[in-house]
Amino acid sequence: MGYSGIKFPEGSKFLVTGSAGFIGSNLVEAILELGYEVRGLDNFSTGKKANVEEFLNNPYYEFFEGDIRDFDMCMKACEGIDFVLHQAAWGSVPRSIEMPLFYEEVNIKGTLNMMEAARQNGIKKFVYASSSSVYGDEPNLPKKEGREGNVLSPYSLTKKVDEEYGKLYTRMYGLDTYGMRYFNVFGRRQNPDGAYAAVIPKFIKQLMNDEAPIINGDGKQSRDFTYIENVIEANLKACDASHEAAGQAYNIAYGGREFLINIYTHLLNELGKDIQPVFGTDRMGDIKHSNADISKAKEYLGYDPEWNFEKGISVAIDWYKTNL
Repeated sequence: MGYSGIKFPEGSKFLVTGSAGFIGSNLVEAILELGYEVRGLDNFSTGKKANVEEFLNNPYYEFFEGDIRDFDMCMKACEGIDFVLHQAAWGSVPRSIEMPLFYEEVNIKGTLNMMEAARQNGIKKFVYASSSSVYGDEPNLPKKEGREGNVLSPYSLTKKVDEEYGKLYTRMYGLDTYGMRYFNVFGRRQNPDGAYAAVIPKFIKQLMNDEAPIINGDGKQSRDFTYIENVIEANLKACDASHEAAGQAYNIAYGGREFLINIYTHLLNELGKDIQPVFGTDRMGDIKHSNADISKAKEYLGYDPEWNFEKGISVAIDWYKTNL
């Protein structure tokens, strides 16, 4: 793995917020495998208890059920912690358009609560989830940090505000913050269910059930699909990064570009199916094309992703075959 050689001081303790979610639970698993202590925090609003049950008997793991909107809980969760990996948030661009006030509460106020609790508890590194959606309507490819457009949804705006707070907390308070601009992460434990499910697990489940998936738009939109192992590497390398690299946001992706219709064909081949998709309308707030320049993360974090789309999707499909 791209993070197996990373070493932290003996007895280091990590807090993972959103630890019952897709990315959070994978981070918990990886850190425990490296031999460090982990505290998880989640309120199960989008995370699943099944994602954390396997860790509960591990003596290096403890779990707090709580909400990042509760500052006292954030303070309690940060006690005795060295590194915070803040993944707790509500995702989905379309859902945020329907629920802007709720997204403000969770994604902005909740993140600010966590940053302030981290500051007051003397946390060494605060690594937080941002999103490629902050690029908004900026048309140029590849997407490069410092060249952003107008955001297109409340979700995107919450992540942009989080990044501004991250900059401020590093500059004003000396808290080392690192924003992870994730590009379409996929992999094991990603939820295939619900109206706002991510496209890859949703397609896989529907095809396995011989259902015809709906492709929004013409299928010619492109994304920089990023396998979960690359994201784990980025978070852990951010915890090991220099103070000079703090107070900034970084593109976390593979640096590739896949068209949705090609992904659909790839899934058909991998699953041995012959099902025509249904083409629907474009989703409001969606970006047409997304592809990351990851040179900044390589330079400042030592990020060097090993998992391209083909390698990742093959392992992901195997996981869904066993677990769905």
